[in-house]
Amino acid sequence: MTPRRPQVALLTCLALVGFAANSLLCRAALRTGDIDPASFTSIRLGAGALTLLAIVGLRGRSAASSGSFASAAALFAYAIAFSFAYVRLDSGTGALLLFGAVQMTMLGWTVARGERPRAREWLGLVAALGGLVVLVFPSLTSPPPVAAGSMLAAGAAWGVYSLRGRGTADPLTATSSNFARAVPLALLPSLLVLGISGSPHLSTRGVTCAVASGALASGIGYSLWYAALRDLTATRAGIVQLAVPVLAALGGVLILGEHATLRLAIASCAILGGIALATLRPKPPASPDT
Repeated sequence: MTPRRPQVALLTCLALVGFAANSLLCRAALRTGDIDPASFTSIRLGAGALTLLAIVGLRGRSAASSGSFASAAALFAYAIAFSFAYVRLDSGTGALLLFGAVQMTMLGWTVARGERPRAREWLGLVAALGGLVVLVFPSLTSPPPVAAGSMLAAGAAWGVYSLRGRGTADPLTATSSNFARAVPLALLPSLLVLGISGSPHLSTRGVTCAVASGALASGIGYSLWYAALRDLTATRAGIVQLAVPVLAALGGVLILGEHATLRLAIASCAILGGIALATLRPKPPASPDT
């Protein structure tokens, strides 16, 4: 094991926990109508930008020369499409569409570049996707076409954002810059909603969830993800994200009081086992003494 492998594993796990927390916070705010999707996205990205810029400033650095407008656009596209899709989709169908699109984007990019995932990675991906289907199957419904398209767009945008983060020299400053550049884009839908309805739909609970999602789960979580991406192949980066629905489901049991089921246990084993198969390298045989 190389010295960085434990660090990469820790960064990846913490980032995935942040992604799962995002799912729970979005579900708590958007599915109950406590806030409109445009306002949720604006507050989420704004809170993330303020938090990250403050941290970068305390470290005596500047985010002005880091990040990119292309990454910011991908981040905004993911956040706004995800928020609007979540209002009309149940969590099971949404998770399947989102992570299916993430896999297609990241694996498609890998194959287009001439890279070929190994047999273990393909087997692990199939096992993990099968577990995801088992996990969400009871709530699968025929999705509204617009909402389904929005969630697929969110998954593709997130795949692009993840791919652009590979090789980032300073993940924290890059993420803070991307969030800051995405804020003006996020204000446009909010202004449009304001012009149509006359006032945004906000509640204390909705705003609190949006701030927590932006400042902690998104801002800090995405910085950790960019740090982990420096040592993950595109294939592995795509596959490990299939753990997010499992973590979100477990969070629902522990935090939201949802019921643990045998199906959840079986699906979790299949997903996590598939991820382990695809990402863990077999230990090389010890060299014989000479």
